Amino acid sequence: MRFSRREFLKKSGYFIVSITAPFSLVPSAKGEGFKKGFIKIKKSPYFKPLKDKKIRCTLCPRYCVVEEGKRGYCEVRENREGIYYSLVYGNPCAVHVDPIEKKPFFHVLPNSSAFSLATAGCNFDCKFCQNWEISQARPEETFNYELPPEKVIKLAKQFGCSSIASTYVEPTIFYEYMYDIGKLAYKENILNVYHSDGYINEKPLRELCRYLDAACIDLKGFSEKFYREMTEGTLEPVLNTLKILKEEGIHTEIVNLVIPTKNDNLNMIKDMVYWIKKNLGLDVPLHFTRFYPQYKLKNLPPTPVETLEKARELALKGGLRYVYIGNVPGHPGENTYCPNCKKLIIWRLGYRIQEVKLNNGHCAYCGHPIPGIWSIEEKRSRKEKRLREASAVSVAGMPNTGSNIRLVRNAPVAEPIKSVP
Repeated sequence: MRFSRREFLKKSGYFIVSITAPFSLVPSAKGEGFKKGFIKIKKSPYFKPLKDKKIRCTLCPRYCVVEEGKRGYCEVRENREGIYYSLVYGNPCAVHVDPIEKKPFFHVLPNSSAFSLATAGCNFDCKFCQNWEISQARPEETFNYELPPEKVIKLAKQFGCSSIASTYVEPTIFYEYMYDIGKLAYKENILNVYHSDGYINEKPLRELCRYLDAACIDLKGFSEKFYREMTEGTLEPVLNTLKILKEEGIHTEIVNLVIPTKNDNLNMIKDMVYWIKKNLGLDVPLHFTRFYPQYKLKNLPPTPVETLEKARELALKGGLRYVYIGNVPGHPGENTYCPNCKKLIIWRLGYRIQEVKLNNGHCAYCGHPIPGIWSIEEKRSRKEKRLREASAVSVAGMPNTGSNIRLVRNAPVAEPIKSVP
C-alpha cells in the first residue's frame, strides 16, 4: 500500500515538535521569536486568478490549481479568498552556521561560513530525503523563528558569514523570503546562495538571478522514470533550470546522490555527463555523493565507494574537469586538482579545508584559471561587467537574453579569502 507523505508521518508515529537543536550554532538568537506555527504571511507574486476564487500557482512546474481555503502541493502556500499567500515568510524552522563546503559548494569562498536557513515544506517528496522531518511538514507543525530578512543579515554579519544559504528543503517554496534576503545581502556584500532541486519556472528563476550568486542543483537522476518514482517530480524542468543558470552567469555546481539499484547505472551516469558537457561546459563542478538509508529507502544499503569512484572516473574521462566524491570523508575525490598541471590545489578533509593553493582564482603552481567565486570583490566586479555588456547590447537595439540585473553602486567590498602561500 502506498502512503502519502502526510500519512507516512502519522503512521510512523512521528510528531513534529522541532528540528534537532535549531539555532544550535547561533546561541545569541535562542528565545528570539521562537514559537510554533505561523509568524508572518506574504502575498505571492506568482499565481493566476481563476473562476470561483480558485488560483493557479505559477511558481513551479506543478502549476497547482488551488481552491479557496486550500494549499498547493508544497503545503506552505494557501489560497485565501482568491489570493495566494506564502505562509513561511520570515518563518524559518532551521537556522545554522555551516561551512560553505557542506552545501556543498567546493568552488565558492573556501573555508568560509554560510548562514543557512530553511522553512517547513518542499515541492518534491523524495523517498531518500535527509531532512524529511521538516521538508514534509506544514509550517504550523514546526517551531519557527521570527526572522525577517533584516535580522538574517544582522545575524550573518554578527557571526562572520560570507554567504547566506537557502538550503535543507527546497528554497523555491520560500521564494519571497529568499528573494528579499538576496536584495539586502547584495548591499552588505554577502553572497546569496541556494541548494535547490531546480524545480522552478523560468520567470521566477530569472527574477531570482538578479540577487543570486551561486546555485547548487540536485540532479537526482537522469531519467523521467526515476524522477516520477523517486521524487514525484519530472526531469526536464530541472535541466531547463541548469541551462537558465548558465545563461544568467550564475556559478553552478551539481550534486548527484548515487542510490544503489535506483540511479547507479553507469550508462545513465554516462548520459548525464554527456548532457552536462554539451549544455553546460566542462568546468561545472559535479559531486557524486554517497547515499545512506533514509526516510522511505531504509531497505537499501549505503552506496559502495567503488560505485562512486567508477562514476567519477567516467565523468573525468568524459571531459569534466572538476568531479568530486561526497559523504566519504578523507577520500582523494574530495579534493580539487588543477586540470592543467594535475597538482592538488584545495585539500579537504570532510568539511574542513586543510590547504588552498590559489592565487586570485588561479592555480598557484601553473597559473591556470580555476572557475568559481574566490572573493566577493571578484564576483561583484563580474556582475558589474555583465550589467555593462547587457546594457550595451540593449542600446545597440539587439535582443537581451539575460535578466536586467539591479546592482548597488559603490557598495563596500569585503576582503577576499586569503590563500595559503
